[in-house]
Amino acid sequence: MKKFGQKLRTLRTRRGLTLRQLSDQLGVGYSYIGKMERGEREPNVAMLVKIADLFEVSLDRLIRDDLEVDG
Repeated sequence: MKKFGQKLRTLRTRRGLTLRQLSDQLGVGYSYIGKMERGEREPNVAMLVKIADLFEVSLDRLIRDDLEVDG
């Protein structure tokens, strides 16, 4: 899951969302989103599901390092 933070940042910026906007949609603090993007925190399973649902990507695309998120 080393690339998770990069994938999250890519998905967020493609949607034109700020850290604060994404954190509001996920119901967490914006600093938590920033820490996930920088690789300082890893999300729990419930948060992974929320993120995957929000961005309409599969969990395996989100967490597997050998798969990229679709454009």
